[in-house]
Amino acid sequence: MEELKRLGLVPPEERMKRGPVVVVECPQEIPCDICVKACPVGAITKEKIYSIPRVDFEKCTGCATCVLMCPGLACFVVDLSPKDHALVTVPHEFLPRPSPGSRVILLGRDGRELGEGEVVRVREWNKTLAVTVKVPKELAMEVRAIWVRK
Repeated sequence: MEELKRLGLVPPEERMKRGPVVVVECPQEIPCDICVKACPVGAITKEKIYSIPRVDFEKCTGCATCVLMCPGLACFVVDLSPKDHALVTVPHEFLPRPSPGSRVILLGRDGRELGEGEVVRVREWNKTLAVTVKVPKELAMEVRAIWVRK
């Protein structure tokens, strides 16, 4: 998390409190620019194809198109605007498929279980799901995957 902050990849908290915004956790210089091309408002840019992505957090609408398109599963959307919880949109490519209203296990970057959340919305593109889950506010910047128990 500290490296992401140092690289300017984490939106300011006041921006996250105004509504959904992308967090691109892609600190490696890899030759990929799918997120740049996917963003319908041009909020994600790269100086060169192998540069670290930069996000104009004020331009970002939190639409989650980048979440669906990123082959590295490195894009997430965080929304701190609800009063009593946060909403986090994560990429998901496993079965079983979650559905709105279902309870899921929240996982951190290292795969560690962080607690439970409720699925609010599920979108799909090319077999990748963008799953929005209701999470405790204190976990909003930690939840990066979900696990659906059978």
